[in-house]
Amino acid sequence: MQKFYFRDIEDTPTVIDYLEVQSYEMNVYLVYLSIGKQSGMLYDSKDKPMRFFSAGHIREAFAHCHVHKAVMKHDTPYDEMIGNPPKSEEQMALPFSMQLPY
Repeated sequence: MQKFYFRDIEDTPTVIDYLEVQSYEMNVYLVYLSIGKQSGMLYDSKDKPMRFFSAGHIREAFAHCHVHKAVMKHDTPYDEMIGNPPKSEEQMALPFSMQLPY
């Protein structure tokens, strides 16, 4: 799996084939990218997965890029804790708009 560094993308108009926002509790979002034949997580300058704290933060960070497809996947640990059946192994991906509000 490829590591993408935000410093390599932030000032360069980049064509991104697939951008996956992985949503976790406490307003933490991680980003998985596919660019050409390479796929992997987005990392910060400290070599840790880059954390975003809102959907708007992600849209602003990638506003200069051309994203062909963007989705959001949400993971929650609470389903089984509240009596819901165990979640499926495959998460549902919902469309994610990369358009900034006007």
